[in-house]
Amino acid sequence: MHSNDPDIPLLHLDRLGISYGGPGVSERLSILEDINLTVHEGEFVTIMGSSGAGKSTLLNLIAQTLSPSSGRIIFRGNVVAGAGMPQDPGCDRQIGYVTQDDNLLPWQTVWENLLFPLSLAGRPNTADIDRARRLLDQVGLSDWGGHYPHQLSGGMRKRASLARTLVYNPPVVLMDEPFGALDAETRAQLQEDLLKLWEAERKTILFVTHDINEAIALGDRVIVLSGSPGRVALELQIDIARPRSPELIFKAPGFAGNYDAIRAQLRGEPQ
Repeated sequence: MHSNDPDIPLLHLDRLGISYGGPGVSERLSILEDINLTVHEGEFVTIMGSSGAGKSTLLNLIAQTLSPSSGRIIFRGNVVAGAGMPQDPGCDRQIGYVTQDDNLLPWQTVWENLLFPLSLAGRPNTADIDRARRLLDQVGLSDWGGHYPHQLSGGMRKRASLARTLVYNPPVVLMDEPFGALDAETRAQLQEDLLKLWEAERKTILFVTHDINEAIALGDRVIVLSGSPGRVALELQIDIARPRSPELIFKAPGFAGNYDAIRAQLRGEPQ
C-alpha cells in the first residue's frame, strides 16, 4: 500500500521507544522513549544530542535494523514498524543509509560499487545505468569510476558512498555523522556538495551531527535529543534563506539566535 497524498507526512514517528533487557530482568534499559516526530517530503532534518542520547539508535529504528519496543513508525500513511512487527530493513528499498564508515567493497571499483545495489535488485536497466553515470558526475568522480576504494581520498570515498546510496533512488536518506572524521576543508566541501545534491534530488534527509554549525547550515529543522532515555528536547525551524554557504553560515542573519538556542539545550541550560 502506497500513498503520495501531500497532506500525509512522508514519515511519522509515533511515541517511538526502544529498551533492552530479557525476561527476568527487573529493570529494562531504556534508550529512547516517547519520540514523536513528523518529517515531510523533501525536508532536510538535522539531529543533535549529547553522547548516549540515542541519535544513531533513532536512525537504526527508522532503517529497521532495530525493532522498537513501543510506538510505531508510519511511512506514507502506513504502519511499517512497531513492537512485535517483523523487521523490513530498508523498508523495501525506501530508505537509504549512509553510515560513519563508507562501507565500500574493497575488491570492486567505484563504478562496480555504484552498481552493486542495483545488481542486488536484478539486472540494471538503461535508466538505472544513466542515473548511476549522472550521480557519479554529480559527486565529481566521473574520472575515478575505474579506481578501487584504496586509491581514493577520504572525501572521495564519502562521495562514492553517497552516490551508491542514492543510485536506487530511495525517498528517504539517513546519514549518521558521515563527515565527522574528515579535515575541516574536506568537510566544508562535502557539505557544499551534499546541499547541491539535495537541491537536485530533493530527497528527504535525516542527518546526525555533533557540529552546531553543520546542523544549522544543512537543516530546514534541527532536532535535539536529550536525557536518558532520549527524548525530543528541542525542535527548531531554521529560517535562513537558501542557498547557504556552510563555511559562511555564521555570518547569516538569524544564525546567532539559532546557535545559542541549540547550544543551551545541549548544555542543559534553562531556556
